[in-house]
Amino acid sequence: KLAGCTLFITGASRGIGKAIALKAAKDGANIVIAAKTAEPHPTLPGTIYTAAAEIEAAGGKALPCVVNVREEQQIINAVEKAVKTFGGIDILVNNASAISLTGTLETETKKVNLMMDVNVRGTYLTSKTCLPYLRKSRNPHILNLSPPMNMNPMWFKNHCAYTISKYGMSMCVLGMAEEFRGEVAVNALWPKTAIHTAAMDMLGGSGIEKQCRKTDILADAAYCILTKPKTFTGNFIIDEVLLREEGVKDFDVYAIAPGHPLMPDFFLDVEIDTTAMKRERSGGAKAGPESAAAKASSPVAETFRVIQGAMSEEHVRATQGVFQFELSGEEGGTWYIDLKTQGGGAGFGKPPVTADVVMSMSSTDFVKMFTGKLKPTMAFMSGKLRIKGNMSLAIKLDKMLTQLNSKL
Repeated sequence: KLAGCTLFITGASRGIGKAIALKAAKDGANIVIAAKTAEPHPTLPGTIYTAAAEIEAAGGKALPCVVNVREEQQIINAVEKAVKTFGGIDILVNNASAISLTGTLETETKKVNLMMDVNVRGTYLTSKTCLPYLRKSRNPHILNLSPPMNMNPMWFKNHCAYTISKYGMSMCVLGMAEEFRGEVAVNALWPKTAIHTAAMDMLGGSGIEKQCRKTDILADAAYCILTKPKTFTGNFIIDEVLLREEGVKDFDVYAIAPGHPLMPDFFLDVEIDTTAMKRERSGGAKAGPESAAAKASSPVAETFRVIQGAMSEEHVRATQGVFQFELSGEEGGTWYIDLKTQGGGAGFGKPPVTADVVMSMSSTDFVKMFTGKLKPTMAFMSGKLRIKGNMSLAIKLDKMLTQLNSKL
């Protein structure tokens, strides 16, 4: 269906962008890889040239272009080169994105600028530059990897700048779909669950992939959208919802670890409140009588007493972090877990040394989290848990909880 079509994809050297490129390449499409990684990155896989080789091997034609979407001239140069090489542009995929899951006071100005420049301005300028050529295509599409705009405040309170920037991409869909209705289809695509990419590894640490789906699910959903007529426009599409409508029944093929509970993605709280919580009840906590911590007259104090007793030098060696908990509710106050100094420690009050991670949540949710009834990732994604500081250490604590759950 996409044979001979030219796709201009930002951030296509790895992850979701590359997966969409490879899916189109199987049809014999031309792919413009507009990404900034020309030299191998010390930690991230792939360059525009390795992606080009994969695209060619899959049956497509590739044009690697060094493009940082913060630089308008680089966008213009790549678009002109694409038109000169392939004769035009049929599809634009705005996939390049920057993320920082930090609160207002913790987000440095340079991070705010990065997210606004890449996510909003980059999407807008790339669309603007491609549109004159897209209008000449028989079935032109713009697809932004951005969410439906959910105005629930919980999606703003923990990472206001990131949310604004992603919703800015979605606003481009709202505006441009109407402005170019009948000429160019403009849609948004967003995953129902977390997708395993290099970015997710950085945010979640090792082990997070079990809660994710492969990039293939977004590639398949994007293919469905991009092969529809240009009258299909102004839609905010969730990958799984679209694929179910298209007749897909087996979603285990997309899972990194089939059968493992999946982490819902940001901005979809309806799914978190229903599907995810059902998963949590069925798969998170062990069946049977309530734990001693839940029965105790002071559940938070009892939880910390058990943690202190279960702590080992191995936990301290493996974690090397100090965690401070700011709890609200009946047993509110400041508590800590020290997994850095010899022997470790846990209890009421501020930690003996400055905390690496500060977690804020209700005392009820804290007890649920430490007894396995509420997964930390789920608590964070649903806005019940706020984390300041070292995110990778927070993930290490999650791993320790899994080991301690039998004792709590």
